[in-house]
Amino acid sequence: MSQEFYYGTGRRKNSVARTRLYAGSGSIEINGRTVEDYFPRDTLRMIIDQPLEITHMHSKFDIKVNVDGGGISGQAQAIRHGISRALLQYDDGLRSSLKSAGLLTRDSRKIERKKYGQPGARKKFQYSKR
Repeated sequence: MSQEFYYGTGRRKNSVARTRLYAGSGSIEINGRTVEDYFPRDTLRMIIDQPLEITHMHSKFDIKVNVDGGGISGQAQAIRHGISRALLQYDDGLRSSLKSAGLLTRDSRKIERKKYGQPGARKKFQYSKR
């Protein structure tokens, strides 16, 4: 069962998605479940499909993803990043179209840590002059 695949790792916030692209008919499996079952919202499924629509490879690959950490929005964006990187491994000529859409850049924004002496990362306790 040594079927050839293309691998890409995607990250967003605390989510990590390990993505494998196999030659196939266009099915997407996330953590052993279908994409419709794992992501019930249409917007999240649209985020995952972006790299495939831009490169016109929607029905060319079967995609298997293992994703963990973070919430569902971060996981969807991590999967999009992983699919984009795996498509580059398949054909490096797709780099210009994926890069112009901003799908190859890792979004490094994370939640800022809470500081001591404050109730949150930036908020201060109420100041009373008298």
